Amino acid sequence: MTTITATPPAGGTTPPVPAPPRTLAELIERLGGISPARIRMRPPPGMATERDVVDAEAHEDRLCELVDGTLVEKGMGYAESVLAIMIAELLNAFVRPRNLGLVSGESGMLRLFPGLVRIPDVAYASWDRIPGRRMPREPVPDLVPELPVEVLSESNTRAEMARKRREYFPAGVLLVWEVDPDDRTVAVYTSPDRPVSVKTESDTLDGGAVLPGFTLVLRELFAELDRRANP
Repeated sequence: MTTITATPPAGGTTPPVPAPPRTLAELIERLGGISPARIRMRPPPGMATERDVVDAEAHEDRLCELVDGTLVEKGMGYAESVLAIMIAELLNAFVRPRNLGLVSGESGMLRLFPGLVRIPDVAYASWDRIPGRRMPREPVPDLVPELPVEVLSESNTRAEMARKRREYFPAGVLLVWEVDPDDRTVAVYTSPDRPVSVKTESDTLDGGAVLPGFTLVLRELFAELDRRANP
């Protein structure tokens, strides 16, 4: 396959950029077998830019990632959003008092490489990763977090998540949590391929070397899925 090289940002190794796909089927396969409904056709696939990512959010209230010059709508659901917010709250309660860095939520756009914008559901970045060691003001900062968290929705495929991990770790990510609301598990990755562990409801998740001392009781997290009004 013909590839085009790009200049990597500091701290990461840019993966080769594939030549434009010849068919829609090839494009879908490259994006991880996602639903065609998530692929934006304007601008045409291969022609989108970061400006289009920002405009889609500002003018259409659509969160889109930028992958191979294509706008891909972010897959989310209500329950997934609730879990993401709780994880962000717990991380922030640990990070903020210690002034370790910043925790972003499900609309936090991040430039991992030139031309690649991802939007993890939650992300922690230490001040050492943040340009100028202060709150970024641009809508898409050039920022690779130590820890992105992905809360899986029905529209996410295994191949899509595998591709994200193959981007995250070469960019400089140290730890990935993939939260599965259906199985009530969290897969912990420190490299793209296999999780080092899969935590269940009976386990406690920890921040490892990225956030020493942070813990999250998964039974309490997934109990959010069962919450209801008082009788």
